[in-house]
Amino acid sequence: METGSPSIIHSLYLIFAGAALAATLALYMRQALIIGYIMLGIALGPWGAGWVDDTRLISNLAEVGIIFLLFLLGLHLTPQKLYQLLKQTLLVTLMTSVIFGLSGWSLALAFGFGQAESLLVGTAAMFSSTIMGIKLLPTTVLHHRHTGEVIISVLLLQDLIAIVVLLALQGADTGFEWSAFTWLLLAFPLLIGVTFLAERYMLLPLFRRFDRIQEYVFLLTLAWCLGIAQLAHTIGLSYEIGAFIAGIIVATSPISLFIAESLKPLRDFFLVMFFFALGASLNLDVAAGVFVPAVMLGLLLLLIKPVVYRFALGRVSESRKLAWETGFRLGQMSEFSLLITFLAVQHMAIGEPVVYMIQMATLITFIGSSAIVVLRYPTPVAASERLRRD
Repeated sequence: METGSPSIIHSLYLIFAGAALAATLALYMRQALIIGYIMLGIALGPWGAGWVDDTRLISNLAEVGIIFLLFLLGLHLTPQKLYQLLKQTLLVTLMTSVIFGLSGWSLALAFGFGQAESLLVGTAAMFSSTIMGIKLLPTTVLHHRHTGEVIISVLLLQDLIAIVVLLALQGADTGFEWSAFTWLLLAFPLLIGVTFLAERYMLLPLFRRFDRIQEYVFLLTLAWCLGIAQLAHTIGLSYEIGAFIAGIIVATSPISLFIAESLKPLRDFFLVMFFFALGASLNLDVAAGVFVPAVMLGLLLLLIKPVVYRFALGRVSESRKLAWETGFRLGQMSEFSLLITFLAVQHMAIGEPVVYMIQMATLITFIGSSAIVVLRYPTPVAASERLRRD
């Protein structure tokens, strides 16, 4: 215990002291703070200076940030509102996902990758980042404007598609047994039902009785979020889906707004580690061998995603301004792209180079997309005071 604790504390010191410095430089250079966190991870990680080498611990802690992010997202979406949003953007999401997938697949084939690897690249190219999309949306846009509603609904539908892909990959080890796959599909409505009953007959009565004790509400909220996330994982789904369902079920409660505000600092703490871990996990030696295809894939998606969303949303009667803004805000790859890639390596005969190609392309789109957004649109970390919105 004595020998392990200083290492963890020292790592956290390096991460957050470095993050403060990187954030300061990013603000002076009018860039998104997220870029500073990623570059810090590259600089201090195992393939940089090597000062923070326990990236697995950091990655595990960072996953908690994603869990809280999706829980907070769910808190602002009642089931009725969620249904309406998903119905409005179903066609757009499916159509754009196919276009992005074909683009990534074609580029990978052009660079000599095999069919399985090219299919993986195409699949990874389909998704946009929930973390980036929501992190750079001001609260007013996220919850009170149609732009925020469209962005959230597209991201949620993409996340559902990603979950289906993850379920398929999980079934690959067993020769794709339909019984296991069917159980995973049934687990989703089962989770919703159990969560609904637990909220009505356990959580709400406790909130009503002790809602004046803020510390208790905070602790109960953490237990609820992480408990449902663990339940989802136990029955074969992801922690993130469980947290999202936990948030949606509580969204109709009057105390949901207080919960959302109280968890924001905790979410941001873990998200700093998420972006640091993303940079730290990039093996620069291997990545150098796929530098050109990774850059080409990243630039291709940065260019075509705004254009494709512009025309796709225009066909369903959305305004040109909203369509362009949505396209630029969703112009990156996703954390689900990385998760799908890592899972494919475990369950399929996928080579290491394509993994680092996708990882590097994801980082490029994160950096490029966030830079565009903070320069052009309102965000909590906008480059100018005129665009800065919390």
